Amino acid sequence: MKKDKIINNRRLLTLEQFGRLLQIMDELREQCPWDKKQTLESLRTLTIEETYELADAIATHDLPEIKKELGDLLLHVVFYARIASETNDFDMADVIDFLCNKLIVRHPHIYGNVKAETEEEVKRNWEKIKLKEGSKSVLSGVPNALPALVKAIRIQEKARAVGFDWDKKEQVWGKVQEEMQEFLQETNPQKAEAEFGDLLFSLVNYARFTGINPENALEMTNRKFIKRFNYLEKQSASDGKILNEMTLEEMDKYWNEAKKL
Repeated sequence: MKKDKIINNRRLLTLEQFGRLLQIMDELREQCPWDKKQTLESLRTLTIEETYELADAIATHDLPEIKKELGDLLLHVVFYARIASETNDFDMADVIDFLCNKLIVRHPHIYGNVKAETEEEVKRNWEKIKLKEGSKSVLSGVPNALPALVKAIRIQEKARAVGFDWDKKEQVWGKVQEEMQEFLQETNPQKAEAEFGDLLFSLVNYARFTGINPENALEMTNRKFIKRFNYLEKQSASDGKILNEMTLEEMDKYWNEAKKL
């Protein structure tokens, strides 16, 4: 009972704070010169930037920063709804109502009599429902503007949800090796680029089969490289060396030091 009371109190506080946010948004839109000028289009690139800032915070597991960036992203959601309300297209209540209805419809194993006991079953049901709702293709929900690596992951996940997938990871690894050979044997630059794309796509597929998120894995490697390269720059400079005048062997010495650290 005590736990339920705490949850209810936090929910009431959340509703209160959300109402406060809507009030502030109304005041800014009506009184602030910058906020009054914004449109759906002008906010678009800013929203993308905020999304990447949130992604950075999540990648480093910086919880205070995640909280901050979630707030920034929520502001954008409220901002878009406020702008649309001015032309009577929709408002924040419409956005929330549409979302709630969609969640209920797409979770019949919770709000209906459909059975889904595994994550895969839930995903398959989700895709079937989307097709019934009028989606022209299973892949139509993958945004064109997604970065290529993330897009490859989403394409493969959606294809798997309707049964278009390999059965075993060994089959996928065989495909990786096949694509590697095709890439290595190709001498035409344009065709080699296409073959390299096939190789990357098959590697993403294998990562998915082994439970690895390739986007997260690559980002970890990027950060690791940056950290080691920053060490190389700092330590070589402290030894009085100029980076672009060093040999690869000299650089490797600092690189190996960074790896040990």
